[in-house]
Amino acid sequence: MKNNAFLLLFLTISFQLNAQNERKIVILHTNDIHSMLTGYAPELAYTPLSVNDDKTVGGFARIASIINAEKEKNSGTTLVLDAGDFLMGTLFQGLETKTGFQLRLMKTMGYDAVCIGNHEFDYGPEMLAEILNSAVRNGSIPPLMLGNVVFDPEKPEDDSLEKLFNSGVAGKTCILERGNLKIGLFSLMGVVADHDAALAPPVTFAKQIPAAKKMVRELQEKNCDLIICLSHSGVSKENGEWVGEDIKLAEKVKGIDVIISGHTHTELDKPIIINGIPIVQAGANGQYVGKLSLSLRDGTVSVEEYSLIPVDDRIKGDESVHSLIQGQKKAITTDILEPIGMEYEKSLAENDFLLECEELGDIKGSNLGPLVADAIYQYINRHSETGTDISIVAVGVIRDKIVPGLQSAPDLFRVMSMGQGKDNVPGYPLSRLFVTGKELKGIFEIFQIAYKSTPAYYLYYSGIRVEYDPDKGLLKKISKIEIISPDGLVRNVDFSKKNNELYSITANSYLLEFIGIIKKLSFGLINVVPKDKDGNPVTDMKNAVIDMDEDKTGLQEGKEWLALVEFLSSMKDTNGNGLPDIDTMYKAPVQTFFVKKKN
Repeated sequence: MKNNAFLLLFLTISFQLNAQNERKIVILHTNDIHSMLTGYAPELAYTPLSVNDDKTVGGFARIASIINAEKEKNSGTTLVLDAGDFLMGTLFQGLETKTGFQLRLMKTMGYDAVCIGNHEFDYGPEMLAEILNSAVRNGSIPPLMLGNVVFDPEKPEDDSLEKLFNSGVAGKTCILERGNLKIGLFSLMGVVADHDAALAPPVTFAKQIPAAKKMVRELQEKNCDLIICLSHSGVSKENGEWVGEDIKLAEKVKGIDVIISGHTHTELDKPIIINGIPIVQAGANGQYVGKLSLSLRDGTVSVEEYSLIPVDDRIKGDESVHSLIQGQKKAITTDILEPIGMEYEKSLAENDFLLECEELGDIKGSNLGPLVADAIYQYINRHSETGTDISIVAVGVIRDKIVPGLQSAPDLFRVMSMGQGKDNVPGYPLSRLFVTGKELKGIFEIFQIAYKSTPAYYLYYSGIRVEYDPDKGLLKKISKIEIISPDGLVRNVDFSKKNNELYSITANSYLLEFIGIIKKLSFGLINVVPKDKDGNPVTDMKNAVIDMDEDKTGLQEGKEWLALVEFLSSMKDTNGNGLPDIDTMYKAPVQTFFVKKKN
């Protein structure tokens, strides 16, 4: 009897000691939220302070409520982390250099650390530094990290960003102390993300694996209990298997306890476990908050539970966060929209069918891509004296869909939200280049191939009709190109070397950069020399930007999203409610490439 009592006492004490030794940690995480501060879409339907009355998803007010609720539920340690691309995707980005609003808002919401992704470099390193400086001047921000960043000692363009790293505003690693827990974090920019950060230079990024090993060692030497990597690299599925840079990271680097992944916009409803390391990712655009529950016992980390929390109309948004966002919306209207005759919350058009363009979906079956190409074509030929023969748009620069409902300026901006010109209106400026008939054929030939390895390169056209034979050999598929002018006049393009006539191509300045590297894309088989209207070679795309109003002093830039606004606003009101309706001809894909009929 005494022995049983002693055993019971021993087991009770052992259980209590083990319970004391075990620590619970909850990680709430997002990635690729792309400045989606408000719910979508359409944005006019978003009602964050009431529930069960709209179909929108996302929104920082709802995310803030989720963070608050989860912190209240968890008696242990709760961390809130973001794996990069927190900027770029909505009109809110247009004021970031002045206000640094979003990072300050994320601090208010409870974010503990944030990773810098490729889209944070969309305006270049100097502008990124300006955004961070504005944020710090106006308040406090979460710790920022970019672990494998490399600054160029010879070039001044990254000096202001390097200064912020040296001063501690940003860093390569970060240590958070929560009670008796020391949590080490570091971040990485992946190879694919590096490639997508076209305006990052002279900033470059060291190889991930050696950089990760070094940072893990440093955090271990500082006696961190838990080491977390915020990796803007990603995972994807191929032939039923998970692949990607974060898989390789977990395979090759020991000492990492958790990888919070980003960049590939992957929705993981359960962790991928590689060498005992959980890899998690929460889709994109704030549609989900990931929740990873861990236990830490005797230096061993175990996954207890994982889920994606939907950010939708079942969640009542945080009123204080919503109020702050409403104030920023007013600033956007005053600084960006009113000068161009627009309002933030005004309906511009409506539709009762979905328009979409999914990079990893049916790109040939897209109805949105041709619509955008037509919008650019009409816009340039309406406002520029020179006009354009052809307009093009690539899958990779179409960032959102148009869902049925009332469309406002924020909705249409999200479709074409990348870049910045020299004016106060966000978005890449529209540019125009001239090429010969032979070069035009070469461009179409190479882009009919290039998209097969990189879907982002798939192009949509307006102003042309092309006949091609997919069974023909390399660079011999296109047999006929016709230019169709705005008045319907059709002229055939002569591919011969003797034809010196120039044909104009319009696209955003970022996309037209690729025309100059056709030789590289075709492995030297095709050489295209971009020209101005007089046939002089163009080496700097800044010189190709179209002046949309030559009667005004200075350069008046055109934007893709403004072309989309104007195009949709010009459509007929078919139901008599005073709003233009998106033409039903775009319900099905509008084709410009036609397979040549066999004899």
